[in-house]
Amino acid sequence: MAVTYASPGVYVEEVDRGTKPIEIAGVSIAAFVGITAEASIKQFNPDTGEREVVASVLNKAILVTNWTQFQDVFGGFTEGAFLPDAVYGYFANGGGACYVTSLRALSEIPKAPSKRPPRAKKAAEESKDEVVPEPTFGPLTAADFIGDAAKRTGINGLEAQDDVSLILCPDLMANYDGSKAAKELVKQVQTAMIAHCENMQYRFAILDTPPGLNAQQAKEWREFVNYDTSFAAMYYPWVEISDLSDSPNTSKMVPPSGHIVGIYNRVDAERGVHKAPANEVILGATNVEIGLTRHEQDTLNPIGVNCIRSFPGRGIRVWGARTLSSDGSWRYINVRRLFSQVGSSLDVGLQWVVFEPNDHTLWAKVRRDVIAFLRVIWRNGALFGTTPEQAFYVKCDEELNPHEIRDLGQLIIEVGMAPVKPAEFVILRLSQWAGADAEA
Repeated sequence: MAVTYASPGVYVEEVDRGTKPIEIAGVSIAAFVGITAEASIKQFNPDTGEREVVASVLNKAILVTNWTQFQDVFGGFTEGAFLPDAVYGYFANGGGACYVTSLRALSEIPKAPSKRPPRAKKAAEESKDEVVPEPTFGPLTAADFIGDAAKRTGINGLEAQDDVSLILCPDLMANYDGSKAAKELVKQVQTAMIAHCENMQYRFAILDTPPGLNAQQAKEWREFVNYDTSFAAMYYPWVEISDLSDSPNTSKMVPPSGHIVGIYNRVDAERGVHKAPANEVILGATNVEIGLTRHEQDTLNPIGVNCIRSFPGRGIRVWGARTLSSDGSWRYINVRRLFSQVGSSLDVGLQWVVFEPNDHTLWAKVRRDVIAFLRVIWRNGALFGTTPEQAFYVKCDEELNPHEIRDLGQLIIEVGMAPVKPAEFVILRLSQWAGADAEA
């Protein structure tokens, strides 16, 4: 629509050029599923001078950006739950915004109604002690953790949160007793976590091992669960932290997943997704549940168990960067997450293409936009090669999109990338040398 200008002067018009540069998507937002002390929105009541509960958020994914905000909604540290410690460790290690889904609020468990006698009988029974049974609540079941996508509960309920990239369930081990039933529950839930991440395409699961395992038992656990996926990583052993709850204990052992995901965030911000989240200090960890030797790690690293080790003078560090995939192409966490980041970025950045005329002009525009985006990824150091041609390729032409494909309403774009992989094994070749004089 033409604009009519009535008086002399300078006028600025904003012109929509259609396509916009593809932006790099974030893949650092975590989602915690587990147990908390509370799960409610509170509001200050000026009449009473106290904060009162106005709404329950039980089994709802709530976005929190710092520890204070978490405390306001979910309370603080509490015995019987690992999630608060995991969230605290997440923020302490560099974590940003995250979602929290509380499956159970320990301080908000309803009391059973008292079964009092009618008034007419009460006087005759006043001398008797009335015993009111307390309600019992068993451990969370696999169904509690897995949840339902339609009802927006549990792990599957996170489908509604488009920006989630990392999934963890620290309280999966809250009632672990080593029994067959407990092992099957953990395996069932972790399998659901992996399936969720694979179905959502751009998500990644961080899995804990059970407590109290030695190296051989950790290997046996890995063989028992037998996951084969590039969408998850497993960490062992548990770490010791300061006990900040009301417990008389000064320290406690916790599953490391919350601290690990914080490290993912820290590395993403400082170096980028292409940097493996390993050889990083776990802030807040004072010890490990079991000190591992190099020989013990030699048996765990090849099967995808990422070890946490204590090094004198260097602190407690993440000493592994592998997924649970048997495919060598997807062996490393940073490779999987880089492809997830690129895929998510292209997914969002190419939405303008939908319903455009599927012809040579469109193909050329798509190639231009994707190449420009991948050049940025390459310049950031995420792709291997001294030139863009060595680092990636983009194909979108009539060969990929013949008449039959176009008749189906499809547009196919082929992207190939050469990701940078971590120097996992640094090999020093040493030999004796007689010196320069001996060569003369």
